[in-house]
Amino acid sequence: MLKNIFIEVKRKFETALGILKKEKITIDPEDPAAVAQYAKVMKTIREKADLFSESQRIKYTIDTRTKDIPDARAYLTTLREIRIKRGLTDELGAEAMMFDALDKVEKELKKPLLRNDKKGMALLMAEFDKINAKLGIRRQDLPKYEEALEQKISKAQLEELKKDALEAMETQKKREEFKDEEMPSVKSLDLRNFI
Repeated sequence: MLKNIFIEVKRKFETALGILKKEKITIDPEDPAAVAQYAKVMKTIREKADLFSESQRIKYTIDTRTKDIPDARAYLTTLREIRIKRGLTDELGAEAMMFDALDKVEKELKKPLLRNDKKGMALLMAEFDKINAKLGIRRQDLPKYEEALEQKISKAQLEELKKDALEAMETQKKREEFKDEEMPSVKSLDLRNFI
């Protein structure tokens, strides 16, 4: 079994490396075209290597951590813990609104809401739909939000790559044999040459 896991990880790694050897990545987090190209390459890697996107990873974490939770309050509390652990912010304050909606539904039901209570969960989902409408969030726009998240992640990864490349070049420049050489622009670097 361990051998099969290793072979699977190796296959995914080689697939990713193969794609990175072919695709040009411009290390310029300020250029929207470079960020979009990087995001496209990363998406191709995920698809070919059968890896999760960030939103798929979050969904998987939610599904596995909450599958045995019977009540809605513990479910929402677990969602909060996952959000905090992953470093996600609740800029809109939706989480507090969701707990308020749960309080309202539980008050109406006069008991804690269980996830298998179809009537109670329908009431809660209706409240959540009202919250989403108030915040301007529509279910059909979820793919756009996912795309925006991937772009944000791609930009952050490119910024990290740029920082690492600049650090490496600064370290090289301190060496005696490179003192007279001019440092190239990070944008001009081609990752394919370093793989």
